[in-house]
Amino acid sequence: MTPNSAERTLHVPVTVRVFSERFRSTPRGARLARSLAVHQLQAWGIAPDTDLAHDAALVIAELTANAVTHGSLPGRDFALTLALGPDTLRIEVSDTRGERRPPTPATAPPPLSESGRGLLLLESLTTHWEVRPRTPVGKTIAAHLHIPR
Repeated sequence: MTPNSAERTLHVPVTVRVFSERFRSTPRGARLARSLAVHQLQAWGIAPDTDLAHDAALVIAELTANAVTHGSLPGRDFALTLALGPDTLRIEVSDTRGERRPPTPATAPPPLSESGRGLLLLESLTTHWEVRPRTPVGKTIAAHLHIPR
């Protein structure tokens, strides 16, 4: 095969944009995390009136509220990380309560229950979500949203 007839390989650069921040484990910290995340998505070119922006805001609100309500220890923060790839927006929320893991798969709460529907929201809005151990302590919940072309 001569150099001129060699197959050419098309290399498409892959850029992953990342936002990561720690917040106090308070309701105010959860609201601030959601607000900054929505602002970051807009800075990355995701219009606020799109389904992706709305779904991401709901997922972020749910995960950060859960981190504050179920995953906090006094004096410990939670972390929010967004990673925007070519086809997926990954939302990760890490807290310090590794022993308090959400049920997977999500199960419906009793009909009159005042809580327990957040994980069903995650099931319906994301392509998938998972719980991973966090080093050195805690857990990370990662939710993946598909980016439509």
